[in-house]
Amino acid sequence: MDEKTIIYLAGSLAIAFLTLITDFKFGLPGLIAALLSFFAIIIILMLAFADFLIYPIFTKMLNIATIPAKDYIIPKTGDAVIKYTNGIYYATGYLTANIYGYTFAAEQIEDADAAMAAAPEKWERAIMNIKFPFKFNVISVAEDIQKYRDEIETKRGLLEFQYSKETSSTNPNPMGLEAIQRQINVMQARIDRISQGEKPLNALMYIETTAVGVSEKEAIDNLSNQLNELQTVFNIMDISITRVTGSEVYHLFKFNYMIPSLKELSNIFQSQG
Repeated sequence: MDEKTIIYLAGSLAIAFLTLITDFKFGLPGLIAALLSFFAIIIILMLAFADFLIYPIFTKMLNIATIPAKDYIIPKTGDAVIKYTNGIYYATGYLTANIYGYTFAAEQIEDADAAMAAAPEKWERAIMNIKFPFKFNVISVAEDIQKYRDEIETKRGLLEFQYSKETSSTNPNPMGLEAIQRQINVMQARIDRISQGEKPLNALMYIETTAVGVSEKEAIDNLSNQLNELQTVFNIMDISITRVTGSEVYHLFKFNYMIPSLKELSNIFQSQG
């Protein structure tokens, strides 16, 4: 999940949970309100994880396959796109590949240039032993600078409030304080880089690879091996790697022949970015 989604999710769950606890103290009306709060928590969690967790569960249970285009099938597992032609099965899968840390999420600004300079050499070392083809895809669009800065300053303010609240508690958690401080440092680094003239980008980054087999199972197994190898190889770089599942597989398949709109870019990939 991205930071904004996490904040909204945590806030919504906190409100619903506090309401649930409070309502238990007020008899029958409170019990009814508590039950409604409980169901609200369930709905919030379902909506938060619907795309990459609940969607595949339903497709598996109901044995539903999706047809994204002629001669292509997304199986009920929702983790690949299958094509059968001339007796051969082709299975295509995707990994998120967020390398934004190199360009804008650096906690220490002075290290960013060194990381950028070292990135091409690290990339070459990473891919030199990969024996199968893959594509690294980047779709980007410039953010509104003032709007982005306002959002970052709001996040920083919320984190500073959380830090202050934790430090004033009777038994502050040192690890929790350190984690919050690191997030504050990241927010401040982004604000500083905007002030220095850097323009933030809204970027979608993912890796795509295709495996073959004489049966659908063999193609999918080979695909899983390739994706696992890519995850292992790119661990040497500051890349967040996650296998894409659920309805996002359809969106990435579609991006092979069309460029997404700004709205699509903003609204999807929030759960696996």
